[in-house]
Amino acid sequence: MSRLLYLQSGGPTAVLNSSAQGVIEAARARGVAVCAAADGLAGLRAGRLLDLDVASAADIVRLGSLPGAAFGSSRDILAPFEDDAAGWQQLAEVLRRFDIGYVLLNGGNGSMETARLLQQLGERFALPLQVVGIPKTIDNDLEGTDFSPGFPSAAKYLASSLREVTLDVLSMAQQRVFIMETMGRHVGWLTAACALAALPGEAAPLLLLPEVAFDEARLLAAVRQRLAARGCCVIAVSEGLRHADGRFVAQLQADAVYGHEHLGGAGMWLAQRLQQQLGVKAHVALVDCLQRAARHLVSAVDAQQAYRLGQQAVATALAGQGGVMLALQRQQGAAGVDWQVSPLPLAAVANRERALPADFIAADGLSVTPAFVAYLRPLLQGEQPLAFVDGLPDLRCPAWPPLLP
Repeated sequence: MSRLLYLQSGGPTAVLNSSAQGVIEAARARGVAVCAAADGLAGLRAGRLLDLDVASAADIVRLGSLPGAAFGSSRDILAPFEDDAAGWQQLAEVLRRFDIGYVLLNGGNGSMETARLLQQLGERFALPLQVVGIPKTIDNDLEGTDFSPGFPSAAKYLASSLREVTLDVLSMAQQRVFIMETMGRHVGWLTAACALAALPGEAAPLLLLPEVAFDEARLLAAVRQRLAARGCCVIAVSEGLRHADGRFVAQLQADAVYGHEHLGGAGMWLAQRLQQQLGVKAHVALVDCLQRAARHLVSAVDAQQAYRLGQQAVATALAGQGGVMLALQRQQGAAGVDWQVSPLPLAAVANRERALPADFIAADGLSVTPAFVAYLRPLLQGEQPLAFVDGLPDLRCPAWPPLLP
């Protein structure tokens, strides 16, 4: 039987390796040889494939409890054949050399485009190749799936951290403003999750979402009201906050690989505006990679479904059903929410971006509706115990397996 290749792409998450564990254990149970590309697509191009068959069962279990991308990742993309015929030929030779019959690609919407093109590559070069996408992104912007693994854990970390900080701010309520800047680029799922930071009897943080054009007058009025009522104000702002004309309020540079903007600085920009307009100083927290690496506060629902998707991807590929991404669908049963897995054509999700729906955004533009809260709460449920050594999380990484010859 042909070998199965696991491929990680794009930014890591706290539960990315749960999917990897699911893939490896499912492949072993079916007697299928399995490998992983070292450093994602870049490693695949170079033929740097890790022999996962020699990894111990204990190491694979440990792998599933670690944040990050265990085998490395890259932001390389696969261009269309017409733009990179030589690159396609190179990849075809690598896949043929190592007898790769199945590729399971774990990533976001850009990665699903790579998966779609890899399926086309197999067809073009007459390779018996089945490509299956496993969703993963903290941004939660993949179409077709109820949620993307990685998002619930990042949301849980953000809401928990901001809830703790809110008590700190309230204890020193002397015309204080606290601003937390979240990731998300063009979509506000992570920022919206900060609404659940609200303490009983206290107002939820003000939310500045990419889907809502920045309205300075509206924000200043809301901040004044919070300062007058409680002496403090807590704000969550997306890195992708925009002006009414579509310009980002803060942008570092353009990304030469993906064409996406390298964002950051919206929190500091906002703090400066508040000081200029209201004369108040604001403390700014840039959460950055912490929100995607916080394995100590992972959502059990998130980790369980990430693992399950890895398992199901193996079954789907071996059944000859390539060219699809596995999507999670919510089912409300007598015992609560259950999750069904269904395949979607890669063409229906690749390079598409799901924004926060309008019915999740409140009329004031600075908060979310009960519908969003009802959507998010089931995703945050449960915790996974993490072993500690000498008072710190035990995150010792297994040694990388050797490269295939």
